[in-house]
Amino acid sequence: MRPTHRTARRAAAIAALATVLAASPVTAADLPTVTATSETAALYDDEAGGNSDADDPAIWRNPAEPGRSLVVATAKEGGLRVYDLDARLVQSLPAPKPPSEDDAPGRFNNVDLVSGLRTSTGRADVAVVSDRGNDRLRIYRIAPSRPGGPLTDITDPAAAPVFSADQTEINDQRTAYGLATWKDTTTGRSYALASQRERTRLALLELVPAADGTVGYRKVRTLDLPSSFRLPNGTSWTPCLEPGELPQIEGMVVDPATGTLYAGQEDVGIWRLRADLTGKPVLVDKVKEYGVPGTYDEESEECTQGADPGYGGTRLSSDVEGLTLYQERDGDGYLLASSQGDNTFALYDREVSEDNEYEGGFRIAAASPTLDSVEECDGAAVLNAPLGDRYPHGLLVVQDGQETPEVPDGEGGTRTATGFKFVDLGAVVDATDG
Repeated sequence: MRPTHRTARRAAAIAALATVLAASPVTAADLPTVTATSETAALYDDEAGGNSDADDPAIWRNPAEPGRSLVVATAKEGGLRVYDLDARLVQSLPAPKPPSEDDAPGRFNNVDLVSGLRTSTGRADVAVVSDRGNDRLRIYRIAPSRPGGPLTDITDPAAAPVFSADQTEINDQRTAYGLATWKDTTTGRSYALASQRERTRLALLELVPAADGTVGYRKVRTLDLPSSFRLPNGTSWTPCLEPGELPQIEGMVVDPATGTLYAGQEDVGIWRLRADLTGKPVLVDKVKEYGVPGTYDEESEECTQGADPGYGGTRLSSDVEGLTLYQERDGDGYLLASSQGDNTFALYDREVSEDNEYEGGFRIAAASPTLDSVEECDGAAVLNAPLGDRYPHGLLVVQDGQETPEVPDGEGGTRTATGFKFVDLGAVVDATDG
């Protein structure tokens, strides 16, 4: 990452490097490495582990005591976890139980934060979560000194499903999936943007205070991103997926300065559009697999890929996953994207006037046999602000999809383990500012 002020010579050198990089694929071996400073205890996606599966983090900065800031993270059916800056568990909150034993259970997918949200009992910092299992948003007030734990559920009990008409549709699980929050600086209103699982739909939801101190939401509008694409050779291409599925969006982030939403369509690339879901979306970058034909095999439940026609990008390997924003005080900064297919992270210029130019990337290698590398990253969050003595230059938190060491499951296999890695943002800046 570059310093705030660059010389003309350095700017020209970066532009020349970007031109070279754009012409050839970027591989993991080309990129600098950093290592994590700590990691959370592993989560296990089995009955003994409460079907917990790490997915998406958010970083809440304690304005009074930055060194006591928190990381709020989703664990899918395992609910919500809150960690301190040493990656120690502070609080665990369960996902809601299903309405009946035949219905889908609560399943927390993505999380983002809103500062100073208006409620009937005053302003509050809150965590907003997409409950994929129930097709709803859940809202948690953050109060670090609260005796029972810093998070309290203040979701309006009358909150309606985001995309489903009834419980039958909820059980089909084409429900709220990815999530990002946004505060409109012109009106002061706060919103959540949710994507729909196995569809290309995005929904803009205004967060609305209720009289009893709870918070609900109302749907403002929806927008469907494309599901098929015209290739330069005149043919139409749709990513190979299971029958009935469309290429979904999960990773999302809003640039608060411009009201710009960046949305990662997992098998397609990164879109840029207005956070109010008006105007025309722009495809900022494509995955390497863009345009590659595929045939779904029902028996293996896998896609057989055809010949690559060469229409894809050069930096992202599907899936495109966690998107987060590194903000600098002067409005400069970076969009960071998880390139899940090759276990790397890509950096794009935050400035729309620069057309979100690719600026490089990095990967997170093993620090020790126990503090392993990051693999198959789903979610990421970055905060460029001092967080006490532990992280004076800020923090990057990423999901690790393959936690080690492996633990036997008692049946000859190993337990599926995931977790979250904490990375000193200063180390990332140093590594990528070469």
